Amino acid sequence: MPSRQRVFDSSIGTKLLVGATGFLLFLYLILHLAGNAIVFLGADTFNGYSHFLLTNPLIYPIEIALVLVFLVHVYKAVAMTVANRKARPVGYALKKYAGAPSRKTLASSTMIFSGLWLLLFIIIHVRSFKFGAEYEAADGVRDLYRLEMENFSNPLTVAFYVVSMLVVGLHLWHGGASSFQSLGIDSPKWTPRILAAGKIAAVIIAGGFVAIAIWAFAQGAGA
Repeated sequence: MPSRQRVFDSSIGTKLLVGATGFLLFLYLILHLAGNAIVFLGADTFNGYSHFLLTNPLIYPIEIALVLVFLVHVYKAVAMTVANRKARPVGYALKKYAGAPSRKTLASSTMIFSGLWLLLFIIIHVRSFKFGAEYEAADGVRDLYRLEMENFSNPLTVAFYVVSMLVVGLHLWHGGASSFQSLGIDSPKWTPRILAAGKIAAVIIAGGFVAIAIWAFAQGAGA
């Protein structure tokens, strides 16, 4: 056990954990977006889907596992950033992007800052939606459709949400494809396709959540 712990505390082990947990969170965001997009189908369909999730006995172990994956990702990402800073205590006098084939971009250079923003966002988001007002629909299930419409009737909430989704896109722009590299899935043949797929997915995920928020605001429900 101690030897295994030393492996995951090493720079390679830390990078592996960041990549693996990041990939799992990336998959979760895709599923989360697909579920949230059901809101376009109306209150009954969305509340029916939400009720299925909330009453599923697997929801609690899945949520616990998700929280653990998220905490490991945050902890190891911060640890890796601190270690990198210690290895180079004096920063570059001038930062310039190297261009291809270098993968250094604005997204890669701001991963720790975008990650910390998203940590704050997730806390606010969970409090507003999962632990928000308990409305009951006509069929006796929790009316999460009404809760979502009410939250997004506030322009400040929508603005914060949209900015946060842009940060999500920025984080995934580098992190999505980088997770594959950390897991060793990297080759001259597949790397360009992985990078392109990661960027496309980042745009779809961020754009999808932004579209939901703006659409809900446009409905004017709860105003």
